[in-house]
Formats: sequence, structure tokens, C-alpha cells
Amino acid sequence: MKIPGIVIAASASGSGKTAVTMAMIKAFKNAGKKVRACKCGPDYIDPMFHREVLGIDSENLDLYFCDRERLKERFMHHAEGAELVVTEGVMGYYDGISLDSDQASTYDVARTLGLPVILVVPARGMASTILAVLKGMIEYRNDSNIRGIILNRISPMLYPKMKKMIEEGLQTMGFQVQVVGYVPEEDAFHLESRHLGLMLPEEIGNLGKQIDRAAEILTETLDMESVLKIAWEAKEMEYHPVKAKQEAAGRKVRIGVARDLAFCFYYKDNMELLKELGCEIIPFSPLEDTRLPEHLDGLLFGGGYPELCAKHLAENRAMRKDVRKQIENGIPCIAECGGFLYLTEELEGEDGKHYPMVGALPGKGIKKGRLTRFGYIELTAEMNGVYMKKGEKIRAHEFHYWDSTENGEDTLAVKPDGVRKWQAVHMKGNLFAGFPHLYFYSNPKVAKRFVEACRTYRSKSKADKDKSKRQEIRLTDGRDQMERENKTT
Repeated sequence: MKIPGIVIAASASGSGKTAVTMAMIKAFKNAGKKVRACKCGPDYIDPMFHREVLGIDSENLDLYFCDRERLKERFMHHAEGAELVVTEGVMGYYDGISLDSDQASTYDVARTLGLPVILVVPARGMASTILAVLKGMIEYRNDSNIRGIILNRISPMLYPKMKKMIEEGLQTMGFQVQVVGYVPEEDAFHLESRHLGLMLPEEIGNLGKQIDRAAEILTETLDMESVLKIAWEAKEMEYHPVKAKQEAAGRKVRIGVARDLAFCFYYKDNMELLKELGCEIIPFSPLEDTRLPEHLDGLLFGGGYPELCAKHLAENRAMRKDVRKQIENGIPCIAECGGFLYLTEELEGEDGKHYPMVGALPGKGIKKGRLTRFGYIELTAEMNGVYMKKGEKIRAHEFHYWDSTENGEDTLAVKPDGVRKWQAVHMKGNLFAGFPHLYFYSNPKVAKRFVEACRTYRSKSKADKDKSKRQEIRLTDGRDQMERENKTT
């Protein structure tokens, strides 16, 4: 199968990949193309911008979380029916899972999928030096497949001269690489950031207008026809399906998923796997709702920004009380990163004040002011739990500026280099909570056992309700009998 697609890459983070990707997919959408978007790596926030533009979820493409055949399968499933797939890279083009590795890098994803690459190059303050940068980027790997260049932060007046100089210079070096457009210095291409990356789309009040303006500009400064021609250079893709779809065994179960500003980091693949296993996803807001949705069989608390909402979360006592009650009653629950902090006793907010949280777990969330245990990890269970058995592994990712006084000791987290390791995660009955963001497809058994636990909990809850109802009936019948006897007497 051949899917027209491109990868938007750069030499480093902060080069403008997200802004360019956002404007490009909007411009092609406005032109009537059926566009899909993807993101290399484990990032949560950039795909939110893709969804804001297209109205459909983006796909994470990550070669640490899954092997090459699974990656191809996920990509082709996501790209079905698309006329153009735009994949945003991560970090620098060749930056992989460790300092000296290109494994799981944007380059690794591009070569696995056979996708041509368009390089975004910040051109401000450079002249012929840009040729040295481009030469190094293009020939660092023989199969770099860099086919186009977009010059970022350059004036309309200078662009024609730079384009001519770059194309002629690269041709002299033996590279047939085209400069396909430029991005001028415009506020429409500036996205605000904070400690975990970009501000969330819903926090940027005029984002819709900003995206429209960026797309309008790029329509004038980008050779869209040349971009489409490059996209059609994508190689035909062959893959062997990893396995048939997961079969849902039994009736659907209702999984409450926390979704608001405080809890918004979820992998699309995780949600799809849960749905395949028979889950109905029920969103709720720990910030705004006063209690959990009714008739839930399980709970998921993802990462996000609880530290920015600590006061608001603390003030919602009714929700905190309901969550704790349900967890103490044994409802299956997985909580990751920010969701884990919410379930502990106390959380230090961005304002430096300490606020009470759910209290289902010991420990306090504290601000560190720097990235803590950042990057890919593999978890190995050190005990038999409900979702993981001793010795089993699952891959995950950590990215947080807050820490906890009680991180858990029930799994061993190991970095890809095999050297750095630490204890992590609480496995307490039906509760699995810790900083790692899990990727279920790296061990689908974890997701299956979670759903099975939800079904068991559902059956137990129903049995308990039926028993309570029978007891109430017997109690009522007993009272009626006593009243009849008293009347007779």
C-alpha cells in the first residue's frame, strides 16, 4: 500500500515544528484534502494541537513502545482514506533513546515507514553557514531521505535569495533537495510554553484565529504542490499484521476517564485497545463534577496539570470523597503521573501552598523545579499484582517536574541504557498508581487484566446490590408480618 505522507523534522527542539505542522495541516484541509496527523515519540501535547485543527485524534508513532511491524500497522490503520499524512518529528531529527543512539528517533520512524522528510530550518542570523548545517543533516545518514526544506523566521525579501543560494549550493554538493517555502516572523506561529511544554490548546483563547491566520500565511509562502509531490515519494509499505484485534470477552464495562485541564494526557492507542476489549469510555471532570458518573466498573486518571489546579481540586471535596470511597470499595483503578499525585494525601501547588488530595495513597506531591526521572523506562513487576505478575514487563515514559515522598516500590523502572534504575508504582489490590505513563500495547495482558478486574467488580457490585435488595425485602416482609400480628392481637 502507498500512502502519501511527509515527516516534518528539524535539527533541534524549538525550531518551529509544531507551528509549521499545525499551519500546514490546516492549509491542506482548507484546500479540500483529507489530512491525517501523527507525532513521533511519546508526546501528549502536540497531538492535541493536531486534533484542534483536524477534529480527529492524532497518532503517536514510537519505536521504543512498539516494534516496526506494529508501528506500520498503527500508521496504516490511522492513515486509512487519507490523501496526505503529516507526521511531526520529535527533538532533533537523529535524536533517539540515548545520547549516542538514533533508535526511536524521528529518522528511525521515517525510514521504517519509508516517508520523505521536510526539514524546518531556523534561518534567522544565517547566510551561507546554513549550507554547512544542511550538508551535515542530509549526509549524516545515507538514507536520511530529506527531500525538502522550509526556512523558518526569514523575511519575504530575503527568501528568494536564500532559496536560490541553498538549492544551487546543495546541487553542487550532489543533493537534489528543494526549498519548498518559508515562515516569516509572525505572531501566528508563536505558541506559548511552560514546564511540560506548550500551553494546552484550550488555554489559548484565540487559538482558532491564530491557526487560521498561520494557515492563511503558509498558503502564500509554501509551495503546496511541491509538498504533495514529495509526499507521493513515500515508499510502498508492506507489513504483516501483528495479531488479530483483541476480542472483547463478555459485556461492555464502563470505565470512568478523568478528562479536564488537570488530567488530559492519554495515548490514543491505549483508549482504542480498551475499547476493543469491551470498554465504554465515560469522561468526567475531577475539577467540575461533584461526584463520579453512576455505574462505573473502573477508573483511569491520566497525567496533566494537577499542580496548576491544586486549589480547585482541593475545594471539590465531594469529588475527592467519592473517589476515595470507590477506591476503598475496590473499584479497579489505574492512575498515572498527575493522576497518581491526585490520589495521594497532599499536593504542593504551583503557588507553593499545600492542598489536601484524595488520600487513597500515602505520600505528598512536592515541586522539584526541574525534570525528574525524565524519559523512557521499562517496568518489571517485583510482586504479583492484579494487572502485572512478578517478573512481567511493560514499557512506559516519565516526564514530570513534581515528585512524591512515596513513589511506590512494587516495580523496578529501568532506563534503556540498563544502568539507571529505581523503584516505582504502588500495586495495592485493584489500584495501580505511579508516575510512569504506560503503553498498553507493549504488554496487552495488563490492559486485559484491568478489563477482567472491571468485569469481576461489576459482577460483585451487582451481587452485592441484589443481596442488599433481598435483605431489604426480607426486612420489609418481617415488618409487615409483625404489623399483621399486632393488629390480630
